[in-house]
Amino acid sequence: MPNFESDYSGTNVQVVGVDEADIVKTDGEHIYIVSGNSVFIIRAYPAEDAQILSKIFINNTYPSEIFVSGDRLAVLGTKYQIPSRYYYGLYVIDVKTFINIYDISNKTNPLFLGNFTITGSYFNSRMIDEYVYFVASQPAYVIYDTVILPKVYTQTGMKQINASEIYYFNASDDYYLYTTIAALNVQNATEEPNRLTIMMGATSSMYVSLNNIYITSPKLNEQTSIYRIHIENRTINLEAKGTVPGHELNQFSMDEYNDYFRIATATWIDNVPRSNVFILDMNLSMIGNLTDIEPGETLDSARFIGNRCYLATSVVRQDPFFVIDVENTTNPKILGYLRIPGFTRYLHPYDENHIIGVGVDGNNSVKISFFDVTNVRTPIEIDMYSVQSHWSSTPVLSEHKAFLFAKFKDLLALPVSIKYCDSGTLWQGLYVFNITLSNGVVLRGNVTHQGYGLYFWDSSYWVKRAIYIENVLYTVSDRIVQLNSLEDLAFIKEIELN
Repeated sequence: MPNFESDYSGTNVQVVGVDEADIVKTDGEHIYIVSGNSVFIIRAYPAEDAQILSKIFINNTYPSEIFVSGDRLAVLGTKYQIPSRYYYGLYVIDVKTFINIYDISNKTNPLFLGNFTITGSYFNSRMIDEYVYFVASQPAYVIYDTVILPKVYTQTGMKQINASEIYYFNASDDYYLYTTIAALNVQNATEEPNRLTIMMGATSSMYVSLNNIYITSPKLNEQTSIYRIHIENRTINLEAKGTVPGHELNQFSMDEYNDYFRIATATWIDNVPRSNVFILDMNLSMIGNLTDIEPGETLDSARFIGNRCYLATSVVRQDPFFVIDVENTTNPKILGYLRIPGFTRYLHPYDENHIIGVGVDGNNSVKISFFDVTNVRTPIEIDMYSVQSHWSSTPVLSEHKAFLFAKFKDLLALPVSIKYCDSGTLWQGLYVFNITLSNGVVLRGNVTHQGYGLYFWDSSYWVKRAIYIENVLYTVSDRIVQLNSLEDLAFIKEIELN
């Protein structure tokens, strides 16, 4: 086992104490991996003993993500089934979101403990302590004059959610879905799961603090509805709804801090993009705003950290980076900004005065920026690294869980794919960096699984995630788990997921 708990990497989450489901998890000794229609349990540490211990096959579907809590494994996903009959000449696909719970105290023989299923498509989830909160949405529709309401399935059978149990606000939406939020104790199989259903518009993003779930629903009139659901263990209560102009980008456009909710949005007025920051109280009533930030520039990324908001926008391959003061909740204001080439899609705190940005430079190549915001009026890019190619990309641009960072190890790593236009070839693997205030961003090397593939473009060998345990780096693709030394990236071992 590792010597201390912090010497292995966890999922890159937004809020400390609020875990996010992912396709790879580790407890510091084992790695749990979603691949195809199975979940693999692997003894990972020490490296010389690394091997597959067991494989959980999920019948008739593909799992989406997992949580691990002590000796419990939660597997989440969506099942699709085409019914044998059709309505008005159309088949209505039966869609259900499931969570399976397993006892993994014996890693070689995981035991199925139970299942909870909701009609609708899997949207998102979080885990706080032993409670998993997961969300599913299904369209509101009528078949043969019958309103089709959501259903829940447990070990004891099926129950239809009554119309009287569904929350709604007396306001029109562009279209309607039933969104169900469920709470399930993964450590206590006898505790009845709780749930709450809201009739609302389409769901777009979800932010979760230790006490609240915020779900956004975009409207066609350049507005976004926000729902606040209070959570405490299995208790789920809908407590507020609010509306702000514009649409958020993703979960990092939102934040709760000192009983205030902050959100950054983008609006299009007269075909001109604009960025905004709004501050709301716990009733989701607006109390402060900063609007029309640099009209003509597109909002690319946002991150709230304490009393600051960082925004990155773009215009004609330029990347303005803004530092915004949100301490005065009634009067947020711009403190300073910087213009650099390219655009930034993901912002990550290095420390309270330094920010890491991942984006694309002016040559369509992956770029890592290292910002110093000590002087908030004149932020500077103290270093940057661009992948040298005509075209490259990284999943971090849209999936923050692919980003690996450990400040105390000076470690930064992310999957990268590179297209070589001259030869028409493609390389994919993990770029590994040292990142320090003294030396900036320095490439240490890379790790790839391509040598195992029949063809270099075989995406099943593309590295999706990287984690570390002690001094070992583990890279995961759909087909391979590869072990390399974290010190010099020397190859140690590989495990085939078959």
